[in-house]
Amino acid sequence: MPVPLVSAIICTHNRDTYLGAAIDSLLQQDFPSFEVVVVDNASIDRTSEVVAQRLSHSILKYVYEPVVGLSVARNTGASVAVGEILAYLDDDAIAGPNWLSVLYSAYQSNEKLAVAGGKVTLLWPAAVTAPNWLSPGLAGNLGAYDLGDDVIYINNPGMTPRGLNYSIRRSFLAQIGGFDLNLGRVGKKLLSNEELHMTELALQQGWQVAYLPDALVAHNVAPDRINPSWFLQRGWWQGISECYRERLAGDAGVRQLGRGGERFVRGLYKSLKYFNDPAQRFDNIVYSYGQIGYLSATIQGLLFAPKETKRQ
Repeated sequence: MPVPLVSAIICTHNRDTYLGAAIDSLLQQDFPSFEVVVVDNASIDRTSEVVAQRLSHSILKYVYEPVVGLSVARNTGASVAVGEILAYLDDDAIAGPNWLSVLYSAYQSNEKLAVAGGKVTLLWPAAVTAPNWLSPGLAGNLGAYDLGDDVIYINNPGMTPRGLNYSIRRSFLAQIGGFDLNLGRVGKKLLSNEELHMTELALQQGWQVAYLPDALVAHNVAPDRINPSWFLQRGWWQGISECYRERLAGDAGVRQLGRGGERFVRGLYKSLKYFNDPAQRFDNIVYSYGQIGYLSATIQGLLFAPKETKRQ
């Protein structure tokens, strides 16, 4: 068989409820030359059974990764994949039938493209609608991502493609040494910012990052996330992630206390300013709460200066 041009990778941890639909959406792609790699990241549910039911498809691979962590699993997926383009889909997402075709075409037409991702819509549970306290910004925490209907080249790392609909050129990933293990989710620790960090590295080294509106993915909203407490927890870990990212970028130190303090006060002020708007009020409360996480990580870093995890 010819070497696949694209490797579609799903890194999964205890999501057997959604995993089958995610795999099926990849097996039904209209692209002619690809493989599907499922990285089982120490799952203890029916994940292996869900994959086994589909192993009759010759393009499907299964690999078990015992070390918990999204960045670890992504690197494992890249190590066993053979395609030059690595396309990562979350285990609770569904890719449109031309997802791989759109991604591959973008890389083929632009040799400087290092990272690309597309529009993400939300799939709500049956009989559930978005609550009135959910702002467009907080919907992004659920995976929503829409920069319009035109291709956009990203210059602001904060607008980088979502990790649930994400692709990367293998040669660029090898150049930077893989996904950094200091960022990315680890079990219930909602660390993030690994994609933002990738975009920063790509732009610094002369590569390009693109938003591709036609590379469509739909993301299931888990029922346990339709709760204000989940967003507060997510905001807390976002603050910690931002502190870690700044540390990796060499922008850490006492000055982080000033940044975090200013943002905390700004968020509180705006939550009062928009008190009569439930969505804007809660958005800013989450933002302020995240700055407490940022400041706690900053103080810990200043006091204990933990050693960074080496990349694998």
